[in-house]
Amino acid sequence: MSNDYRCCALILAAGASTRMNLSVGKQFFPILGMPAVARTILAFEQAGEVGSAVVVCREEDLEQMKIVVHGIGAKKVAAVVSGGTTRQQSAARGLEAVPQGAELIAVHDGARPLVLPGEIDACVLDALQYGASSLAVPVKDTIKLAGSDGFIDSTPDRSLLWAVQTPQVFRRELYEAAMRGAQEEGADYTDDCQLLEHAGVRVHLCRGSYENIKLTTQDDIVAAEAILRRREEFA
Repeated sequence: MSNDYRCCALILAAGASTRMNLSVGKQFFPILGMPAVARTILAFEQAGEVGSAVVVCREEDLEQMKIVVHGIGAKKVAAVVSGGTTRQQSAARGLEAVPQGAELIAVHDGARPLVLPGEIDACVLDALQYGASSLAVPVKDTIKLAGSDGFIDSTPDRSLLWAVQTPQVFRRELYEAAMRGAQEEGADYTDDCQLLEHAGVRVHLCRGSYENIKLTTQDDIVAAEAILRRREEFA
């Protein structure tokens, strides 16, 4: 690396994939012939601002994940570890395996295989400047706040709304302190930005791409393959 700091990617792939209704976990589902998580790992392999990576998966997937890592010749993966029952627990276990020299932590969904190396690098550099950063895109649709009765309560100003993605990159000391605080309080967050926000850290938004989708339903697989085919056409 050309910089005097190091960033470690924390790739979280320990979800149960219950909404996908697939025969395999979505992280292993082939996207144009390659497991989704393999595409994710390769993006971080190619990101110049990332020096290492830790992959977190379910305990029953450890061997399969190691096979994937070996199969793509990933050089930056320092460890493959088993996660917990929630996202925050999985991130905490992954954090324990981060190399000691890493100063920045880039937390990423293993099921976001379309992120580009340049987007990763931009977010890392943004975090280097601001201490905490997340890829995000402006919301396109009008958003409504509704009550429990199903009726609209209010309409937020769309110009202020962003859809947050990953990676979300933080200075290590900030992330570790926020994680400790949440554990001490018994709090469990599904978003790492929220974890940092609760600790009083302001997170800067780094403009990302609408193509950086997360595989949540089977429709997302169709969309991901269409995006990849278009990228190949213009490569």
